[in-house]
Order: sequence, then C-alpha cells, then structure tokens
Amino acid sequence: MRAAVLYSAAGSLLLTTLAAAPAPAVPHAPARTGVPGASAAAEARGSAEAAARARRTGVAFGACPADLPAPSGMRCGTVSVPLDYAHPSGRRIELTVSRMPATGKDPRNSKRRVPRQGALVYNPGGPGASGMAFPMIGVVPQWKRIAAAYDLIGYAPRGVERSAPLSCEDPARFFKAPTQAPVHPTEAYKRERITRAKAYARGCAERSGSGLRFFNSLNNARDLDVLRAALGEDRLTFMGASYGTYLGAVYGTLFPSHLRRMVLDSAVDPDPAQVWYRDNLAQSAAFEGRWADFREWAARHDDVYGLGNTAEKVQAAYDTAARRLAAEAAGGKVGPGQLQNTFLMAGYYDDFWPSRAAALSAYLKGDAKPLIGLAVPSPGMAAEAENGSAVYTAVECNDAPWPTDWKVWDRDNTRLARVAPFETWDNAWTNLPCAYWQAPRQQPLDVRTGPGELPAVLILAAERDAAAPYAGALEMNRRLSGSVLVTERDAGTHGIAGGPNACVNAHLDAYLLEGRLPARRAACGPRPEPLPDGPAGRGSEQSPRDALKGKGERTAASGRS
Repeated sequence: MRAAVLYSAAGSLLLTTLAAAPAPAVPHAPARTGVPGASAAAEARGSAEAAARARRTGVAFGACPADLPAPSGMRCGTVSVPLDYAHPSGRRIELTVSRMPATGKDPRNSKRRVPRQGALVYNPGGPGASGMAFPMIGVVPQWKRIAAAYDLIGYAPRGVERSAPLSCEDPARFFKAPTQAPVHPTEAYKRERITRAKAYARGCAERSGSGLRFFNSLNNARDLDVLRAALGEDRLTFMGASYGTYLGAVYGTLFPSHLRRMVLDSAVDPDPAQVWYRDNLAQSAAFEGRWADFREWAARHDDVYGLGNTAEKVQAAYDTAARRLAAEAAGGKVGPGQLQNTFLMAGYYDDFWPSRAAALSAYLKGDAKPLIGLAVPSPGMAAEAENGSAVYTAVECNDAPWPTDWKVWDRDNTRLARVAPFETWDNAWTNLPCAYWQAPRQQPLDVRTGPGELPAVLILAAERDAAAPYAGALEMNRRLSGSVLVTERDAGTHGIAGGPNACVNAHLDAYLLEGRLPARRAACGPRPEPLPDGPAGRGSEQSPRDALKGKGERTAASGRS
C-alpha cells in the first residue's frame, strides 16, 4: 500500500502556520505467523520481557535533533527494543521518540484546567513513515482540545530515520530522472524493470544483512507495546493512519488487554488473503476513480485552466503533456514518470488539485516552470526518501507471501491496466522486488477480535479514498468486534482526522476526550471542494494537518518509478 511522502515538511509547515505499575501480561501468541509455534511463544515471552524492562527504564527525554524544528516544550528520547523478540537479551536497537506534554488548557475557556488522560501515540503509516513531527500538531486549532488532555507522542518505527535505519541502495542514486511511465509497457520495458527489481531486492539483502527479516508488522506491534510500557502507560491510546491502521489492528489482536482507545484513520484491508499483493491491486483500481474525480473537477473549471470542459478532454491534455515530456524532459529532469508522480499526489489529497491543474495548464501553454517546481526530485530528500522506500519494501515483502512467478504479475497487472491505467503499472514496479525477496516470508496475522476482547475502536474512512480503498474500512469494521465506522461521504482525501470536516472532528473529540462513540455506523458530509487558482479563488497546496498524514509506501518523484 503506497502513500505519499509529506511528513518531511510537517515541521516547517506547522511553524509557518503559527508560530508502580503491574508487570505486563504475556500477549497472545499469533495464530499464524509463518514461524514454528515454539518461536511464536518465545516472541510472546520476549515481548513481555522487553516491555517490563522498558517500564523500569522509561524514556529519558531531552533536546530533539537539530533537523527536527521542535517548538518550545517538545522533547525527544529513545526506547530500546530487541531486534529479535525471540531473543530479547540479544541485539537491541534504539527507536527515537518525541513528546509534547498535555497543555491542560481548555482552548474554549482559558480559566478551565483539563485533566490529563495519558499519552496518545501516533503512527502515520507507510510502512516507512516517521511520526517524530506529530507532537507539533497540537498547535493546530482542530487539535488543541486533544492536546490539552493528552501528551502527544510521535516515534520513528524500526528501520526509519535514526531508528536502526534500513537502506537498499546508495541514496545518491535513488532519484532517477527523467523516467518513463508507460501505461501499457512493452516487453522490453518489462524486462528492464524485472532486472531493476531483482537488483533492488539484492541490495536490500546485502546492505541490511541477516537482520532484514526482523523488520515486519508483528515486530512493529511488539515495539509499540514496549513504547507503551516505557511511557508508563498501563493501556495504550493509539492513533494510526493508512498502514498505521493495520499496525493498530495487529497490536489490538496481539495485545487486546493493553489498549485503552484506538483510532484507525483511513483503514487498510487487514484480510490475510489481501495482505499485501491484492491490497496493492485494489489500490491501483481505486486510484483510477480518484484520477477521474480530479479530471472532472478540472473540467468544471475549464474557464480557469483551459484543459477542456470534459474529463475526456482533460485526459487528452494530460496525455499530450506526457508525450511531449517523453520527447524532451522539462528542465532536463521532468519526464512522464515525474509527471505521473506529481499527479498521483492529487489522488491522495484534493488540496493538491489546483496546483497540479495550474502546472499542467502552464506547461501546455509553454511555461514549464510551475511543473518543474512541483515535479523535480529534491536531492536534499534523497537519503530520507531512499530510507522510507527501503522500510516500505522490507515490511511489506516480509509480512506475507508474494507471487514469485513473473507471469502472475504480468497477467494481473495487464488485465487491470485495461480498465485502470493511471497507476497500475507504476504501483506494480514499486512492489516487484517482493517477487525476488531473499528474506523469509511470514503468513499474515489473522486480525480478528471477539466480543468484549477489545475496547471500542473508532474507524474513520473517506468513501473515495484511493490509497486505502473504502472496502478495507468495511473489512476492518467487521473484524474488530465492537468497532464503529464513521464515513466521510463523497470524499477521497487520504486521512480525515483533524482536518476541515467538523463532523468528523466532533466524532474524534467525543471518542478521545469522553470515550463516546456512535451507536452504529455514522456518516458525515463531504469536505468542500478546493477552489481553483485564478480569479474565482485561490486553492491551497496543503494544510498543516495533511503534512502529518504520513509517508507511505513510496515517495513522490520516487527514483523507483
């Protein structure tokens, strides 16, 4: 499951917008982990041992890294976790953690003190995203009530940034531009991509060594429980977005008695049969619908952009740009691959629609500067992007079986590209290293809880979300007994908590602050459509909340596209 890398800009965006507990119980041993039962039991015991050790040690919070522009009061530290939970006294790795203490101030009444409710731990998804910037969200108006009651906790999961970082290739070679993006690739192009996928998988194994196998969702969930204990929390209040919803569901299945409250924002499909090969096919199909949403919006604003007054004409304008860029890259760096990546971002966040439509319009009229500004990969982000890509690949490839016969990939993606050409093959190339992965595979955990096993969970989903198709939220709702789904109707932005929809935010606040949920599934109306750039109004590029929605599964302007 891919999602856009936005989090690296979160800090600067937010700043410009402102200014003695009982020993933990042994968790359930997963029923289907792909390892022998004795190993699963050993990992369960190791997880309990690591959590007990973390409870005694805690987190020594101090100054945050210089590259994280932390506001006053925000502190950072580390938590030690085992690389291999079957051997908790063996090699350990350090996870970085950030915290902003609860303000205790009611934003609606400055004289009223708000009782502290503990720590709220956030995972922005990916896999491969860092949540270290998350505590800064407390300054955004929609989050101030939550920030009054909770310590806001972010962290970098294993493999990410300073948390035992993974790498699969030299970051200096990661951004390759310009690149092609054929929607119906030739046999020669397919052979080239197979060669690149094999090389990437081989690089992951060579650069990460024998420890590569331990970067998976089960260990991410165990790390989360160690973090809970290190924070001194008997029960975890957790919020996950995108892949973070799968992590939360795995955590809830392994550690149901350790949960207090959990919000799953933009839920992915946790069905073991879908993780992760079929989930990615479903995602590619859903992006076709979001691409249509953008084209229809641009057509309604033909008076501003001049891309055509029908979705078909907007598609023709896009195709014209792709052909021109294939013949001559804009600025020497923007080819069809960079164009596709830039417009893929519009599939995640409709705040991006105005800037993308304006850049396409300008390029077709002879001005390439706006498109170059959006699409050229930033050399300064190469190391960060390569690390995120490596973690994404490692976790998804390790988590589940993938087809190892190229004929299966070719058959499935060829069929899908006939009806969903926009993203299908680009997504396939991102995931193809999993066909040639050299580390052992697991069987996905059967995420499922029975009545009363888990506290009530709040699931949030946009009906037209492409990165996490809505069917996944329905499946998550079915599998987590007692969970409640709140849907943002006729909307497709990826990640809806704490955004502009007051109805969604009212459900979020009621749950986190008072423990109240709707009696059954609830629906909210859509957020307003973005305004076009030009005389009719100004569209916004990105809200501060959107900046924290997570990194995901592949970077914009990725060198692997």
